Amino acid sequence: MTSRPDGARSIDEILAAARARLARVTAEEAFEEFCDGAALVDIRPAAQRAAAGEIPGSLVVERNHLEWRFDPASEARLPWVTGYGLRLIVICAEGYTSSLAAAALHDLGLASSTDVIGGFAAWRAAGLPTARAAECTTVLAPGAARAGVPLGQGV
Repeated sequence: MTSRPDGARSIDEILAAARARLARVTAEEAFEEFCDGAALVDIRPAAQRAAAGEIPGSLVVERNHLEWRFDPASEARLPWVTGYGLRLIVICAEGYTSSLAAAALHDLGLASSTDVIGGFAAWRAAGLPTARAAECTTVLAPGAARAGVPLGQGV
């Protein structure tokens, strides 16, 4: 291993710094807020959603499109993203990538954004609503791929 360049941080340090900026929520808290109108943003890739299942009513935004879809100043934003007061709750597979994504939303000025502790794994373990990807119960943002069920597998 070579020595780390000045100013470089490990992924553990980057993740800790991101999480220090967030008021993270449990799966149960996320569900309650989702029912009250918060946007639940699923950033898992199509293959993960196909294998593990989806959250009915969630908004699927590919991680590489997230900042463009939610920046109120972006021409590529979603039509309903017109200000900075949105409550966005980001969910990934286990709650790591979602922390980094929610911190990026903070950088855009979306200061009430957060993520789900434990991600989809915690959501499912809590017995919250899920659906097989084949049921097509999610909303896809432009550029997001529909999750197909892998051959021979069901959820």
